[in-house]
Amino acid sequence: MVEFGLFTFADVNPNPELGRAENTRQRFIDLMEEIKAGDDLGFDVFAIGEHHRPDYAVSAPAVVLGAAASITKNIRLSSAVTVLSSEDPVRVFQQYATIDQISGGRAEIMAGRGSFIESYPLFGFDLSDYDALFAEKLELLMKMNEQEHVSWKGKHRPSFATTGIYPRPLQPKIPIWLAVGGTPESAVRAANLGLPMALAIIGGMPERFVPFANYYKEHAKASGKFGETIPLGINSHVYVAETSQQAGDEMYPHYSAMMNRIGRERGWPPMSRESFDAGRDARGALLMGSPQQIIDKLLFEYEIFGYTRFMAQVSMGTMPHVNVMKSIELLGTKVIPEVKKAIGK
Repeated sequence: MVEFGLFTFADVNPNPELGRAENTRQRFIDLMEEIKAGDDLGFDVFAIGEHHRPDYAVSAPAVVLGAAASITKNIRLSSAVTVLSSEDPVRVFQQYATIDQISGGRAEIMAGRGSFIESYPLFGFDLSDYDALFAEKLELLMKMNEQEHVSWKGKHRPSFATTGIYPRPLQPKIPIWLAVGGTPESAVRAANLGLPMALAIIGGMPERFVPFANYYKEHAKASGKFGETIPLGINSHVYVAETSQQAGDEMYPHYSAMMNRIGRERGWPPMSRESFDAGRDARGALLMGSPQQIIDKLLFEYEIFGYTRFMAQVSMGTMPHVNVMKSIELLGTKVIPEVKKAIGK
């Protein structure tokens, strides 16, 4: 069965004069409405990113997911991602086990190294240990997920003698996904650890990621740690409107402002309307258009990847909340049912 979910970084509009986001309170109100809509519309997962920047509201996704657990019934609740390298894996496990109990067994963790680096100096970690931190902390997180009593000795996280880790989740184990950006080492790590891989595709041509996805599947099969179906998630930017022109006109100002802000930090060229529209074409990475266009793209990507989960980042930049809610509605009522029907055939 293919799953479809929503995720967000809960963007806010920073006020440079005050040095803070004035609309953070409203953003959390809106975020709860987005999650509730996802649950009501039958989406499988809602995931929330972790950032430590003025342009994103959520630095503690577990707190937000705990609140979401109290207003939802069926939708699974995940991070997207937990920046595990700068977190304490014991606290991460305890937080998500707590969410799992509150939600009735609906918690997940999407672990990654993060696309920004602010959390490393903030919590006293050295960027030169970027990969070693993640590998060690992931090992401990998985160990606690497998057994109640754990001992630990490592380099980057203080050691402890055999100790019970509580609370335990309601599920036998918390599902842990490994979020990757496209390096072969990350694919091999996910495969060898027996973890589902979530691949972010936000630019370029999706076809160029197919060898990478196949590389993961080959190693996953060889590892012997998966069943008949090898789980693969695709995460992409999505916006649905009644027509393609409407989707482009509504999203471009907000999306380009967001990408250009990040681009100035990373040396990317400014995004033009031409490059934005090129990303929206039939083979581009941006799923932004009419319901039929999104249906076609989701089926195309299913054909080339054989994904088992697709996650749509639905609120980006300063797009008004009313537009985001309409996009979620169209995705849930007009797009996903048709995609599921076609995949079923």
